[in-house]
Amino acid sequence: ARPNARTYPPAGGLWGGRAASWRRPIACRREAELGPGAASRRPRRVAPVAMAQPGQGAKVLLMGRAGAGKTSMKSIIFANYLARDTNRLHHTNFVEHSSLRFLGNLRLNLWDCGGQDVFMENYFESQRENIFQNAEVLIYVIVAVKGSTDTSKASPSEGTKDMNYFHHAMESLRQFSPSARVFCLIHKLDLVHESKREEVFNNYKRDLMNSAPGMNIQCFGTSIWDETLFKAWSQIVYSLIPDIDQLQKQLEHICKVCEADEVVLFEKNTFLLISHSSRRSMQDSHRFEKISTILKKFRISCAKVKT
Repeated sequence: ARPNARTYPPAGGLWGGRAASWRRPIACRREAELGPGAASRRPRRVAPVAMAQPGQGAKVLLMGRAGAGKTSMKSIIFANYLARDTNRLHHTNFVEHSSLRFLGNLRLNLWDCGGQDVFMENYFESQRENIFQNAEVLIYVIVAVKGSTDTSKASPSEGTKDMNYFHHAMESLRQFSPSARVFCLIHKLDLVHESKREEVFNNYKRDLMNSAPGMNIQCFGTSIWDETLFKAWSQIVYSLIPDIDQLQKQLEHICKVCEADEVVLFEKNTFLLISHSSRRSMQDSHRFEKISTILKKFRISCAKVKT
């Protein structure tokens, strides 16, 4: 019988727990458990999840329309998938609930919300309170170019539907979690010509900000094919860490005592950046994401050699 688990596996270190307790959520482990071709079989439908209770940890909503890349980025960050392997993953059905623990006792409850239209409409109607109540963070993923590498060919109706869903999500947060932070990931920017990426990103950022005035929103341009994904998720995790000032002081002390140019703290399993301290100016502003990507690919390669 297949294990009925919905928790991402902690594997020691900052995340706590034992390596033997690793379990992947249905969307990420189906291929590994059932063999090649499992992603094309009929997916298991996930029942509606219960309302979050106080003391269960930070509730994080991962939302966006079907095909936006939510499950792919989650698998890369938390389940050690390579970008080229994510095409084997199937769409999320309704809500997949994952519990993660890191930095000792810090707990994160990730609600991966399926993006098919029938599910999205349900979130804003009958399941509205259940989904949005007690949320601390909303991660909303929107595709930079819907179905085309040419921004002039993007479907207006699809773009309008994306913005309508985002507007409904913001209104729901205002009602049930007004203090929640919002991170908008303008995803798949690799499909946009390099000369147009900044313009496309700024246009989406402007539209998103105008759709939710007064909300605490941060926007990131992301792609699974470069370091931008790790930069965005590092910022999200950073925003959830309590007493981050105390941690920063400790890093500064270590850097000074060791006479190091820079000290960097990564999360052990995901290699997301937690914090850093520098004693001199560094030229490469993307150095943390590059190091994170290199280390994670190296660990995946080592794991394949062992098997």
